[in-house]
Amino acid sequence: MSDSNIVLSALHNDHKIGNFGNYHDIESKDLLKIKELKNLSIFQIAKFKSSNVKTETIKIDNLDFPQSYPNVSFNNETRILWTGPDICLVVSSDKNIKSKIVNSVNEEDFATTDISHSRAGIEICGKHAIDILKKGSPLNLNGSEFKKNNCANSSYNGISFTVDFVDDVNPTFRLFCLRSFGGSFYHSITDAALEYGYAGE
Repeated sequence: MSDSNIVLSALHNDHKIGNFGNYHDIESKDLLKIKELKNLSIFQIAKFKSSNVKTETIKIDNLDFPQSYPNVSFNNETRILWTGPDICLVVSSDKNIKSKIVNSVNEEDFATTDISHSRAGIEICGKHAIDILKKGSPLNLNGSEFKKNNCANSSYNGISFTVDFVDDVNPTFRLFCLRSFGGSFYHSITDAALEYGYAGE
């Protein structure tokens, strides 16, 4: 395979493997973990204003079309994030998700856009993960307001991003931003994590 056929991930030149920051006195189970999210399909689905279809009747991969903030529909491979009225993001590791979307929504009623290669994704997990997000985002992340399987659009040190709260046992968040801001976003997140120490995976 020639080099011209190699597709580099959004954070290929930014993400580093290893331990960084104040990790020396932290037990491995308490160490923050940060990794790049790769090989995910991301589709934006938006209902046309002229459409009379009710999104309540739509199912994608047997998952409901989220109806309101901050809901997420999910299974083992796919998460559907509410990002606005009649708009959602489908984030999936399922190789067949595109055909499942096509079979669920029609082009007369919905605009479906593959934005997989236009986004950079980071997963951060650990007991201090929420503290990292609070350092740069004005989003209310208190437990009564933002819970597991919630999502939101916000900004982090001026960079727009989407956050998906995946797990609350070992607090895990998926963060997505425009690929063009990926490097700046990644370095902003990892710089905030140095205080607690983190493992790049």
